[in-house]
Amino acid sequence: MQTHEKSASGYLQKELTDYHFPSDLKKMSEGELEILSLQIRDFLVSHVSETGGHLASNLGVVELTIALHKVFNSPKDKLIFDVGHQAYVHKILTGRADRFDTLRQTGGMSGFPKGKESPHDAYDTGHASTSLSAASGIAAARDLKKEHFQVVSVIGDGSLTGGMALEALNNIGSRRQNVIVILNDNGMSISRNTGSISQHLSKLRVSRKYLSSKQDLKRTLEKIPYVGNDIENILSNLKESVKYAILQSGILFEEMGFTYMGPVNGHSIPDLVQVLRDAKRARGPVLVHVITKKGKGYRIAEKNPDKFHGIGPFDPDTGEVLHPSGKSWSSVFGETLSDAAEIDSRIIAITAAMSDGTGLKKFSEKFPNRFFDVGIEEEHAVGFAAGLAKGGMQPVLAIYSSFLQRAFDQIMMDVCLQDLPVIFAVDRAGIVGADGETHHGIFDIAYLSMMPNLTILTPGTGEQLSQMLRYALTLSGPCAIRYPRGEAKVSEDTNILLRNAARQTPSSRKYTREQAELLKNRANYGNLRLAYGKDGDIWAVGSMLDTAVKTREILLDQGISVGLVDVRQVKPLDISMATPDIRRIYTLEDGVFQFGFGTALRTALPGKYSVVRFGWPDRFIEQGSPKDLYRKYGLDPFTLAGRIRRDIEERKA
Repeated sequence: MQTHEKSASGYLQKELTDYHFPSDLKKMSEGELEILSLQIRDFLVSHVSETGGHLASNLGVVELTIALHKVFNSPKDKLIFDVGHQAYVHKILTGRADRFDTLRQTGGMSGFPKGKESPHDAYDTGHASTSLSAASGIAAARDLKKEHFQVVSVIGDGSLTGGMALEALNNIGSRRQNVIVILNDNGMSISRNTGSISQHLSKLRVSRKYLSSKQDLKRTLEKIPYVGNDIENILSNLKESVKYAILQSGILFEEMGFTYMGPVNGHSIPDLVQVLRDAKRARGPVLVHVITKKGKGYRIAEKNPDKFHGIGPFDPDTGEVLHPSGKSWSSVFGETLSDAAEIDSRIIAITAAMSDGTGLKKFSEKFPNRFFDVGIEEEHAVGFAAGLAKGGMQPVLAIYSSFLQRAFDQIMMDVCLQDLPVIFAVDRAGIVGADGETHHGIFDIAYLSMMPNLTILTPGTGEQLSQMLRYALTLSGPCAIRYPRGEAKVSEDTNILLRNAARQTPSSRKYTREQAELLKNRANYGNLRLAYGKDGDIWAVGSMLDTAVKTREILLDQGISVGLVDVRQVKPLDISMATPDIRRIYTLEDGVFQFGFGTALRTALPGKYSVVRFGWPDRFIEQGSPKDLYRKYGLDPFTLAGRIRRDIEERKA
């Protein structure tokens, strides 16, 4: 495999695991650092192709990270990586290359910075736009304790659009904190002439000679009676006018109180080392504008940076994913929404920088005027959707569960308070696997259930997701539909139970007209009983349906008779499936059981019912394959069957 024009193979005798990083880095020449960058790229492609992970973003910051560790002294100096998905190179350069075989694996090395993993990881990250606030806080603590070290935040141009990042920029600038912000810009190109002029001015303004001369001139002018201050103001205004006329790209940051340096070629180690050294010498907040290319050095990733942003194991020679899955939940959602939009011109799709991940790419191509990617601005996305609904449109906001929680207040105050018909397509609900604590969507049922006026639907199959979305589009108030990551596939046993339930027609038993209509609707979106049993009932929420079916089969083989309820509607809470003769209920949900569906059901049912809750415990769940995590926390079919059997036997004893 060759990721670049000339492979690092043969240039260096050492493997990356043989170095003593970061100390060895300090001794290396510019030529050796260039060779090291080639070696790191080969290493990244080789290892990420086996484990999966965030490849394109890391290939884009190889030289930048090398320069950071060349100039700064981690862990004394604090390097904070916004989001953290681009910290693989940082991990290599801080002595963790030998752990890359375990990257994102159960019990292995995290794909994000983790303080428990290394003292070089100054701040745990995983969500965007948080690093600047953290840097500001660390710098404030440093100054209060009269300590001396650098605080550096590496933030991408996408993350910089987040409201939290802009608030932090304003605070850092207004307080004149000694914080260095590295703006990793991989979303735009800068012409060579403009870049050269800007780099020249940046170096000039922060050179020791320039800084000392400026201070000397200011002190001299202040001593001239009557006219000194006026002359100083005239010169200052003249300087600012010239600077703004030439340095257009830095005006915003300069106005916020930052010394702006750049744009700098993010793949030139000498240029990066020089500008970072200049930044260290400057006083007050500094913003270094670095231009990089996602996927740099691996042509396949350069051509498809979105695909290689986060990718599973792949063939490094072709870039093809090794284990492609069938139709995903996200694609089912996207296709259904596109079909509905053909009929209803009021339907608007919104996402926060996740058009591909949420299945909206085809919608964006088909209805460009009705598609809005607002960037990494979850709060704005929800407020924007509320405004659209007020204007008579039908907004559908597709967003990952763990990111939606960032807009808690907007969901509550802007949407639910006004009872607006906004649909939240809550993607990646439940355990997501290798991305770990910051990305598991296990809290949405708990935090959404408390919101008045909100309907919460939980499909167990792709077909149910499609039906529920169409139903949600008919509602006059807000609705959230939560569904997991991955392939929308269930076992044949589950399909058989679902088909049998669908065959129950209103005429098969005596129903009132209202009851008949309710049964018909339940087949599409409401709670539905799939099986009866004398020893207890399993109430399975959404995507846990397949697990519940397998658990029930194991129990039946062991002589334990349990019924099964397919919970498709979490809110409004539907308790009509509770029967007087079955008073032992086991709830199963892919979310925290504390304050989740099971808690709500236990509170709503009369005291004669006993509700045993199964879900994720009150803690942050670590990374690992879903299969491993379900087994570890007792949520796989065999363990669940054992837990239910023991409970039933103890109750009978």
